[in-house]
Amino acid sequence: MTRNVGDGLGTVFAKLWAASTLSALGSGLATVAAPLFVASRTDDPLVVAGASAVAWLPWLLFALPGGVLVDRMDRRRLMIVIDLVRVVALAVLATAILSGRGGVVLLFAVLFLVNTGEIVFRAASQAMVPVMVPRHRLERANGWLSGGATLMHSMLAGPLGGFLFALSAGSPFLVNAVTYALSAVLVALIGGDFRAAIGDTQARRTRSMGGEIVEGLRWLANQRLLRTMAVLIGLLNVTLTAALAVLVLLAGERLGLGSVGYGLLFTCMATGGVLGALLGDRIIARISATWTIRIGLLVEAGLHLALAASRSTIVVGFALFAFGVHGGLWNIVSNSLRQRLTPPNLQGRVASTNLFVAAGGNCVGALLGGLLAARFGITAPYWVGLVVAIGVSAATWRVFNRAAVARAFAEPPPVESPAPVA
Repeated sequence: MTRNVGDGLGTVFAKLWAASTLSALGSGLATVAAPLFVASRTDDPLVVAGASAVAWLPWLLFALPGGVLVDRMDRRRLMIVIDLVRVVALAVLATAILSGRGGVVLLFAVLFLVNTGEIVFRAASQAMVPVMVPRHRLERANGWLSGGATLMHSMLAGPLGGFLFALSAGSPFLVNAVTYALSAVLVALIGGDFRAAIGDTQARRTRSMGGEIVEGLRWLANQRLLRTMAVLIGLLNVTLTAALAVLVLLAGERLGLGSVGYGLLFTCMATGGVLGALLGDRIIARISATWTIRIGLLVEAGLHLALAASRSTIVVGFALFAFGVHGGLWNIVSNSLRQRLTPPNLQGRVASTNLFVAAGGNCVGALLGGLLAARFGITAPYWVGLVVAIGVSAATWRVFNRAAVARAFAEPPPVESPAPVA
């Protein structure tokens, strides 16, 4: 297999990175603008919360089938089609809002469609990375992808989305449509064939989608390292989302912070995420993937302990910053290990399974955080998170040993497939 770009990441990857980063900015604008638009039309908490529910529901419904599509089709063309469909949907929404005819129902329908596309777009993008860059540069590539997405979605999209919404309620959605259009152009410029399994295309067309989903799940279940990573993602997302769901209450009651201070807590976490992503390949090379994972599990526990026990804004801010660094490193390690260990014809399904598990953890965690805080007090979600983090650290400590991770980094036999075109 011709990898493409020498020892660097190269122009091929640069186009994918730019497309993913622009896409993350646009998605972030919609994430900020959607609840603002709903709140401007109604003060019903159930309807306002519906914007988040509609955004998460596609991840549970379509993540696994989406992975099958990624493994059946040319991933580059699939990403282009998804972006163009999202451009049309968001343009319709923006036009309707700007003309005064847009309502909450239309917004929910477009959010559902856009987030359904996001599932497949993200899985396809992750599946293309191993074809574009050499194996020893996967950490750097995933770090750039993670850092760009964090910078745009978690740091820039918030203030920019709020500013655009203040100018006009339809502006953030219109700008989002433009970012998806530019993303489609950049992906189209990559060129090349990114089908997963050219040799058995005809045979796979006769198989059911359900059968292919099961094949992917069965393969993942037999991989101890990746199976453990997937379970960890689900469990830790439950406790993290539970913690963040009531963080606004903790910030006010225990830290005495207003809306600006509360927002700065997320800025601390996002700053750590960008730093961890950009320096991740060097940090992982220095301390090893094994200790990156192990230390990360301890950081998870430390975050929950700080949120549960501390009343210091500085301590909590630093804990969130450290967690952000860990999050950036974790994304690099988990994505790189999965890309190294997964056969090309299963990349989409295995990636989408991880997205499905992560989304499930987020949904459960959002509900659990509110229930625990309401029943046992505002710090209850954090004490539960601490116990879970310590438990999973102890249970998985030996799974991520140096020998197991070293085997994942071993170069597999070359597989012939078309090279991307710069």
